[in-house]
Amino acid sequence: MGVPAFFRWLSRKYPSIIVHCVEEKAKSVDGVNIPVDSSQSNPNDVEFDNLYLDMNGIIHPCCHPEDKPAPKNEDEMMVAIFEYIDRIFSIVRPRRLLYMAIDGVAPRAKMNQQRSRRFRASKESVEKTSEVSRIREELDKRGAHLPPEKPKEEHFDSNCITPGTPFMARLAKCLDYYIHNRLNNDPGWKNIEVILSDANVPGEGEHKIMDYIRRQRANPDHDPNTHHCLCGADADLIMLGLATHEPNFTIIREEFKPNQPRPCDICGQIGHEMKDCAGLPKEKQGKYDELEKPLGAETQFIFLRLNILREYLEKELTMRNLPFTFDLERAIDDWVFMCFFVGNDFLPHLPSLEIREGAIDRLVNLYKKTVYKTGGYLTKSGFVNLSRVQLIMTDLGEVEDEIFKSRQQRELAFKQRNKEKKKRMKLMNDKPAWIPQGQFAPVPIGSRPSPVQNARQEAYHMRTQGMHSSSHSSSSSGTKNSNLDAAHALRSTLKKDSDSPQSGGRSDNHSRSSTGEKRKREDEGGDSSDEEPPDEVRLWEEGWKERYYESKFDVDPHNIDFRIKVAAAYTEGLCWVLQYYYQGCASWKWFFPYHYAPFASDFINIGDLPTSFEKGTKPFKPLEQLMGVFPAASKQHLPEPWGRLMDDAESPIIDFYPEDFKIDLNGKKYAWQGVALLPFVEEKRLLEALTEVYGLLTVEECKRNVRGDDRLYVAKGHKGYDFFGGLYEGRNPKDKEFEINPILFNGMKGTVLLSDSAVGPGETVRSVIAGQEEVRNNQAVCIRFRDPSYPDDFIFPARRLKGAKDPPRVLKPGDLSQEDNRRWRPQIGMAPARQRASLDLSGKRMLSHNMDRSRHVGQGQYATVPPPNPTLNYGQFVPSSVPRPLPGAFMQNQHSLLGLNSLQQGRMSGDSWAYNSSQRQEGNQWTARDGGTWGPMPYRQSSNPPDWNNSGSANSGYRSRQYGSGSYQDYDSRRGTSSQQRYSWR
Repeated sequence: MGVPAFFRWLSRKYPSIIVHCVEEKAKSVDGVNIPVDSSQSNPNDVEFDNLYLDMNGIIHPCCHPEDKPAPKNEDEMMVAIFEYIDRIFSIVRPRRLLYMAIDGVAPRAKMNQQRSRRFRASKESVEKTSEVSRIREELDKRGAHLPPEKPKEEHFDSNCITPGTPFMARLAKCLDYYIHNRLNNDPGWKNIEVILSDANVPGEGEHKIMDYIRRQRANPDHDPNTHHCLCGADADLIMLGLATHEPNFTIIREEFKPNQPRPCDICGQIGHEMKDCAGLPKEKQGKYDELEKPLGAETQFIFLRLNILREYLEKELTMRNLPFTFDLERAIDDWVFMCFFVGNDFLPHLPSLEIREGAIDRLVNLYKKTVYKTGGYLTKSGFVNLSRVQLIMTDLGEVEDEIFKSRQQRELAFKQRNKEKKKRMKLMNDKPAWIPQGQFAPVPIGSRPSPVQNARQEAYHMRTQGMHSSSHSSSSSGTKNSNLDAAHALRSTLKKDSDSPQSGGRSDNHSRSSTGEKRKREDEGGDSSDEEPPDEVRLWEEGWKERYYESKFDVDPHNIDFRIKVAAAYTEGLCWVLQYYYQGCASWKWFFPYHYAPFASDFINIGDLPTSFEKGTKPFKPLEQLMGVFPAASKQHLPEPWGRLMDDAESPIIDFYPEDFKIDLNGKKYAWQGVALLPFVEEKRLLEALTEVYGLLTVEECKRNVRGDDRLYVAKGHKGYDFFGGLYEGRNPKDKEFEINPILFNGMKGTVLLSDSAVGPGETVRSVIAGQEEVRNNQAVCIRFRDPSYPDDFIFPARRLKGAKDPPRVLKPGDLSQEDNRRWRPQIGMAPARQRASLDLSGKRMLSHNMDRSRHVGQGQYATVPPPNPTLNYGQFVPSSVPRPLPGAFMQNQHSLLGLNSLQQGRMSGDSWAYNSSQRQEGNQWTARDGGTWGPMPYRQSSNPPDWNNSGSANSGYRSRQYGSGSYQDYDSRRGTSSQQRYSWR
């Protein structure tokens, strides 16, 4: 989802949804590496059934990592991908299914975002290459040590991670080899099904996964208590997981750690940015520089538990006294829908809604008011009730002006705080020009200064010393100061002339501009680095809406019809996105045709807008999508005749591929947050231009341009292995579909077709990566797989399935009975803790001793006997009618008087007590009555403890104290000293 701050906001607002993964590591015994046995029980105390991998979230960090040196070639990239999958698999350990989904051709609505990203990446790459060359030239002139420059052909273009490129075709072959290898050799893979959906299968990776889950849930053989785990870092996975309404859904992702070090693009070392590179030689690691420089701790993984997020949302969305029965599933669907307003991959966010400003909380409050007014929810199974949405937009539009003004005030306050902070830091770093010496020299804080002797003489020495320092500094810079004085006088003269009426000049900033004087930083209100481009819209000032449409859309500021048109297109987009999340792609052709969003106050009469989309549309083919999203700088990934259409001046679609374009920051600080103002691709013109070059494709290029099927793999020993083997032995036609038996495949339903690339039993799976061993005597089978099909008008219900059981609740139920609250225990890990506190033999003996003593005073009563073995007459004890505490009753975080001979006296609440022990005691504890409640009286051990084996050196003393905060006297009879101690007793 296009909301970079969404996960950060969610994890801070609902912290219990996050759990760190427990991960076992491979061991090395006598130099032999022993891998993790993933067939063993999960160390996270939970067993997952299905693991889904959004592969693009794995491919990108493995091919061009940001926190470590990039792989040298594609083979290293593939091995890194294999290792990443192995690590995820060993953490999750699925028992039924592993689904690996690579992004295929996306809908047009997503292609526009992909186009923006790839054009930006190309532009940044060119700028970065130019900057690297400039810095290398400067360092070379200074004689700095520089590593050899990489050949041009070795540069990895991340744009190649797009369906239809040769790189993606090779990746599919490598993953096919990897799956065969693991099914034949890893015991944890033996009894699971593996589905590979490569780049030739249309759809984004996460939406192919969701489509699979939706279609399996509609199958009567589906287990409603399947435990799903989805791996991916995109925030929209949270929304998609909630949209399934599965009771057990978990997301695994890397733990986000900001400000991670990145290697310099010039010298490859860590610790500085490229602009600060000094060209120093590489630091030697090891005797022969054979070691890699450590890059810090390994990235850890976290679980995001959606069942706990559901508990949070239940508390957040529950509404009392509704005219109908509250339905949590419908309320969660509405919450997912409202999150679309703050941004997603298909629509820009509304100008008045920022996730960091609590936009979702604001929408939730408006939503609750709307439900009470209309008596119903906003959505149902992916379809929107626009008349109810209209009420939310109206209420939001009424406060838009206030939101913009508050945002500006916060921004100004933030800048002022930064300015003051920099001033404070400067004052802290600046040292005074002269520091007095002698008796008036500054002393450290906390030390006591000595009295000044002969103050008059000391002051005389200080003055002479200061004069000497001043004359020395002025003599060393006399010429400089005189030049500065002359320059100052000249500027003053010029300023007077420019300010005079005769010269027609103006004062203040205009005078500085006319004289060419640079305005000082103090006048600017910050550093020059903090300067931002002028904001011509100024949403916080009157007339903001007119300026916005004139500046962003280039239309007449009073054209009301245009505003309504943009709002209608945005409303249509909201309906399309919700159907995409809950029912699948409603239209492959639809897209939002503007770069900017309308205001909430522009949503007028949207309840009457149609919400249906054109049926039967089909996605682009892979090479067609490449022509729609690639810049001309990435044409090497396309067939040569196709690439010429991008830069040939006579090309009919040359206007789709500008070499340079504007990026509108749109109120943001960084370029990647801005809006890339690229022309939208016209589908009809693009396809007409491609008809002339289709006949020039090679056989290999034609294979990359087809719509493919998923591949299903099982190993020997799986219940469905013989069924697949029989299909191949029967020599069935390649295009014939066969229904699979859900009993053989853990409740999974669908159809299968024979595969041309299948490797038969006993054959060898060739390695496609250098250094990887081939798989001999193959015992795995591969077959094409298709999800179960349903009628075009079928609606997948967004509800809980019959028989679904909620996992144990984790959050404290505030509306339950007091008895239930007492039984509640917080859950720390993925499953309820089974560990309980235990006692060793000594603890059991002490507990038995105290339990025997309590029998003398009755069940549930404190003991009324004094501490054991007293040898000193007691004074006035607490009356016998008042229960007395049991010695040893409170032991946690208290000192035990083990072998300590002591005399202690005190007064508490008007009752005195004393105790003297001449023999070893274990666990003695005194408590005092204060305000009707008993509390422990901790024993403070002396800073010089007694000799435990020598009763003659016993520590004795007394304390007088009271409950609350204050002080007490601590007397040590051995030293004859007394000290006052601060305390705070509870």
